[in-house]
Amino acid sequence: MEREKVKILIIDDDPKVSWILNEGLGDTYDILSAKDGLEGLQMVSKTRPNLVLLDIKMPGMEGLEVLDKIKSMDRPTEVIMLSGHGETKNVVESIKRGASEFINKPFDVKEVEIHIQGVLEKNRLKQELDYLRSELKTKSYYEELIGDSPGMLQIKAVIEQVADSELTVLIRGESGTGKEIVARMLHSLSARKSGPFIKVNCAAIPRELLEAELFGYEKGAFTGAHKTKPGRFEMANKGTIFLDEIGDMPLELQSKLLQVLEQYEFMRVGGIKTIKVDTRIVCATNRDLEKALKDRTIREDLFYRLNEVTLNLPHLRERREDIPLLVEHFLQKYYTLYNKKYRPPSSATVELLQNFDWPGNVRQLENIIKQIVVREDENVALDTIKRHSGELTSPSLSVNSASDLKSFSLKKRVGTAVAAEEKALITQALDKTNWNRRKAAQLLEISYRSLLYKIKEYQIGE
Repeated sequence: MEREKVKILIIDDDPKVSWILNEGLGDTYDILSAKDGLEGLQMVSKTRPNLVLLDIKMPGMEGLEVLDKIKSMDRPTEVIMLSGHGETKNVVESIKRGASEFINKPFDVKEVEIHIQGVLEKNRLKQELDYLRSELKTKSYYEELIGDSPGMLQIKAVIEQVADSELTVLIRGESGTGKEIVARMLHSLSARKSGPFIKVNCAAIPRELLEAELFGYEKGAFTGAHKTKPGRFEMANKGTIFLDEIGDMPLELQSKLLQVLEQYEFMRVGGIKTIKVDTRIVCATNRDLEKALKDRTIREDLFYRLNEVTLNLPHLRERREDIPLLVEHFLQKYYTLYNKKYRPPSSATVELLQNFDWPGNVRQLENIIKQIVVREDENVALDTIKRHSGELTSPSLSVNSASDLKSFSLKKRVGTAVAAEEKALITQALDKTNWNRRKAAQLLEISYRSLLYKIKEYQIGE
């Protein structure tokens, strides 16, 4: 299959320039031409050339104005300026406004071709770098959503299915379960990933300011509005807007949000002009929206419009098998961040963390691991858990003397007892399945990866 030629548009009021370049470059490139700025802009919009050769001095719309309009398009094109008026100010101004190169007339066609090849190669490398950065960013967000428990695997599967759609996604879950990470994953896995990701916490902004923050305002709309300001929806054009804590949005603003969801248009505060946006909306809440419906604090039509796809993030206590993986992830992260030598956690500490109920979810776990790394003391975890749940005592683990307390600390006794029980259960499951680890993981109702981690930790079979 023959490779499609690179498309080059020449915008110049001198027909001889187009003829010379077409004769010299036509075998290598697909050459198009326009006689003035207006026709050139129409052709840029219609034909999407890879490169534009633009004369700086033309009747009507001059080259610098055309350059500005090309660079303001949704997909800005590389531009090389041509001029028979090689003043320094024109060179500087062209480059300042986004031109890639500047060629003086009269020119040699070979010289022009060298400039074209350089600009196209530079653009190719830039696109490749942008792609690699985007992939790295996507990978980093993907790696932040730690867990291979059944619930988390299902969440990841749905994210992959709907990320590159225009469906509105509602992320539900308690505080600290990772709702923002999921929102960023949806953005980074979509075709909009090169566009902006704009976050708005609807609960953190005073209700009287939220409308202006979301939709912007016109100059003079209210006291202190000294100039026109675009809102977050305009900032998110061609990208994604993440409306966190959507359940806290005032009722009077919900109808305006519904208009954006259905028609992708709105008016700024104090404005009379309708503004259209192309943005994908992702929402999150930790509130009971069904109760909010009954209490009439959320509009029914908005609720069902937001509910095109719902992701329910599980509480950390509902996926305890993921805790060792999260602990390892956060340890690696913060030992690297604080430039400290990595120290693996003791099995007693991991078990203690795994059996805590985590009212603050993953965020609370991360904070404890950060403290362990910074203070270089695993007792931080024990102290935190004791503060939240009280002394963990058991009649069978009671002690009667100071020497017993020293030898059998709470941490050691609880950790040792839990670890011994867990090791015995894993050994029984492996024996029952003739050491088929995948079947054993299913029998224990934990992930295969977690089972491998525990076999290694307890040195089972060694």
